[in-house]
Amino acid sequence: MISKLFINRTGPLHGRVTVHGAKNAVLPIMAACLLTEERSIVENVPRVSDVLLMADILRGLGVAVDLSGDVLTITPGQYAGTVAPYELVSRMRGSICVLGPLLAKQRTAQVSIPGGCVIGARPIDLHLKGLQRLGATIATEHGYVTATAPQGLRGAQIHLAGMFGSSVLGTGNVMMAATLAHGTTMIEHAACEPEVSDLANCLIAMGARIDGHGSPLIRIEGVPQLHGVRYRIIPDRIEAGTLMIATAMSHGDVWIDGVRIEHLAAVTDKLREANVRVEELDSSVQVSAGSFTQAADVVTLPFPGFPTDLQAQMMALMTISRGVSVLTEKVYPDRFMHVAELNRMGAAITREGSTAIIKGVGRLSGAPVAATDLRASAALILAGLAADNQTEVSGLDHLDRGYENLEGQLTQLGADIRRVREPDETEK
Repeated sequence: MISKLFINRTGPLHGRVTVHGAKNAVLPIMAACLLTEERSIVENVPRVSDVLLMADILRGLGVAVDLSGDVLTITPGQYAGTVAPYELVSRMRGSICVLGPLLAKQRTAQVSIPGGCVIGARPIDLHLKGLQRLGATIATEHGYVTATAPQGLRGAQIHLAGMFGSSVLGTGNVMMAATLAHGTTMIEHAACEPEVSDLANCLIAMGARIDGHGSPLIRIEGVPQLHGVRYRIIPDRIEAGTLMIATAMSHGDVWIDGVRIEHLAAVTDKLREANVRVEELDSSVQVSAGSFTQAADVVTLPFPGFPTDLQAQMMALMTISRGVSVLTEKVYPDRFMHVAELNRMGAAITREGSTAIIKGVGRLSGAPVAATDLRASAALILAGLAADNQTEVSGLDHLDRGYENLEGQLTQLGADIRRVREPDETEK
């Protein structure tokens, strides 16, 4: 079966909605559970396909995994698996984060090299460089990375600066491996994203000794072993930002609960610049927009800058805002596959290298469009909220990777969206 979303232009969104746990935080934390033989319980877990796939990867390694509601129970025991196969890893780039924990705990690991990605090149060279500095022997052949450290890993000074900045997954992989290494590891140019800090906090709760997370310099003192943990995942800042932008596009008034305000400073600044009112109260944010939004220039950057994962959604807002906006992508310069689909809906977007120039058109026109990646799917849905006539969005396998029932959340706020499942050509 294939799924499509049919979206009709809606009035202002209004009401209250709660954000799920962060998909980009839970995946490496699931991998971190490989570092111990004891059971761990992870709470506030989003039920998205990436999480279900990571659970399958862990099961393939011999680990018991159970997801009940938003609570994930992981019981590694004395698992023996060391191979993460192509048929699973190829479906989710983030699964490379099992490499570091497997190597640290089992002293050997074989993980399929992740495939390409439509948002641009994302090589794993920083992951491998970091693990080699920790003493691993790395070989790549037949589409797999094989890492070995028969005598265990040893602490080292590691620089993780890449062409487009620090690597979030690379930082996480090296940090996890270093927790069981002999001696002290210093990671320089570490990624500062909240998801890296969430992983560090979970590892600390498991008995790791980590200082400096959330800064470009992380210090890890290796320990002999880690123990199980009960840990609650941080809220998903990208889901929260998507709902904020949806509210702005509909000229609505919505309270969004379960938000870490400090994770969204760059987003709130740009929304306010676009004539959107944002009020913060404890772990909630109220977003309201009047009869029009206005142009704003955006540059995506690593945290605490404007997140690349909200670039497509912000572009959707700019298509109906007054004036001309300039959006520059400095994290993944090729992340513009959604431009053609937005233009199919009547947007006026031109691209010049890593920059998109968006001339606000006021109103969009519904059309059949196809999602090309996870965040593009959300952008097209948001565009559908502001488009005349009906918008049909296909390619929802991308959406379901990272959003738990986004259409349900928007429907709860008054949107006119329905999901239809149809047999594909092979089933007819």
